[in-house]
Amino acid sequence: MKNALPHKTAIDIPAAARTKLVALLNQQLANLSDLYSQTKQAHWNVRGPEFYQLHKLFDDLAEPIEEHIDTVAERAVTLGGRALGTVRLAAKESELEEFPHKPGGMEYVTALAKRFATAGNSVRQAIDAADQLGDADTADLFTAVSRELDKSLYFLEAHIRA
Repeated sequence: MKNALPHKTAIDIPAAARTKLVALLNQQLANLSDLYSQTKQAHWNVRGPEFYQLHKLFDDLAEPIEEHIDTVAERAVTLGGRALGTVRLAAKESELEEFPHKPGGMEYVTALAKRFATAGNSVRQAIDAADQLGDADTADLFTAVSRELDKSLYFLEAHIRA
């Protein structure tokens, strides 16, 4: 069961709220896992005159996402839920569009900017939802993710703007 709380905890957040929080966390886990894999896809397949710069940029953008994935997953389990973090589950639940399969350069920058924006907008909604559910810790965790995604989006958009 996707939203069941299989683990007991002494955390004083009511079970109904924790169930909703775990669902929020798993949605962000799916988005972040997908974003990480799409960023690595760009890193591996980038081509063109900007190859080295973009190859390095994409790897630099992927690294902090991986850390946030672990933190989000562990928070879901801390609240008594399950972290639903397989590649198949992420692909099924992600709010991100599929990444282009054709090798590219600046096209990848534009595609990733769109996906970082989607993930950032989603996590900002999750901040508000976690706050409304009375979990400042999860809201804070999402705030850190949001800050990182916004910074990464800035780096991507700086390549696009004249």
